[in-house]
Amino acid sequence: MRAPTLRTALLGLALLLSHSLALAAVPAPAASAPAASTGGGVLVIGRISDDPKAHYEQLKPLLDYVVPRMRDVGITEGRILMARDAQQMTSYLRRGRVDWVTETSGTGMQLQKRAGARPLVLTERGGVSRYHSVFFVRKDSGINSLSDLKGRSIAFQSTASTSAYIVPAAALLDQGLQLEILLSPLDRPTPNSVGYVFARSELNIAAWVHKRLVDAGVLSSLDWDDARRMPATFREDLKIIHETPDYPRALEMVRGDLDSRVEARLREVLLEAANDPAAREAMALFFRTTRFLPVDPASRAGLDRVRDGATRVRERVE
Repeated sequence: MRAPTLRTALLGLALLLSHSLALAAVPAPAASAPAASTGGGVLVIGRISDDPKAHYEQLKPLLDYVVPRMRDVGITEGRILMARDAQQMTSYLRRGRVDWVTETSGTGMQLQKRAGARPLVLTERGGVSRYHSVFFVRKDSGINSLSDLKGRSIAFQSTASTSAYIVPAAALLDQGLQLEILLSPLDRPTPNSVGYVFARSELNIAAWVHKRLVDAGVLSSLDWDDARRMPATFREDLKIIHETPDYPRALEMVRGDLDSRVEARLREVLLEAANDPAAREAMALFFRTTRFLPVDPASRAGLDRVRDGATRVRERVE
């Protein structure tokens, strides 16, 4: 057989290169990316979540209720975007990837400070729109006030908790007390500070105080009255030594540069939802929401206190 000529070899090489370029032009499967914002008629609700599947099922029915009622301002589709933490949600808000976020007061105020998000409405859950933090100790502890906690230990829940970390930590700072993180409940603080540990759950906080692992604990006023989180057998040996002022339990936030027409219509739909039987099931699934309320002056003052307290805690404790 004759050896291939130079022309034949070049032609073969050209065909091979052409085929390779054609393959390269085929697009790869698209990676999952954050949803688009309202710029394309899409309303995106966000949530900081450690359980995206469960939270998706709580958010979707309300989003499905809201979207059809916002067509007059160009909204034709709704999407859900989860964030792993407040830092990621801050990024989503700054980039316009999320329009609407449902959060607790503490995290909501962090998003306001970091990303310029704005409170839209308050969220009443289980018939309660406001609550406060409760400091408690054993009755036989000899502790009667926050100032008595110097040189003692306290159990918080987690850094994400408004009622069982952010607000009470700020209250201790307001008393001129220094906070010192402990290695475990058995660790002891220096004489001039209040040592703190994270118990991860409300029931753990109650148990650690009752069993004298820590000197004090803090819960929301709702959890103090909840036998699942504060068993009656524990409570009878405990006493409250301090209660903070009330603050909103939860709220809906929107990104700072959201179209004003979309923001106004979303507020209107949410405020009217409690009077619409078609919204009842969706609201119940939405973290047991009973109604949405306007942000009144008293609530705004409470949110301001939470925001200022969170700032002090981040700067002086963490």
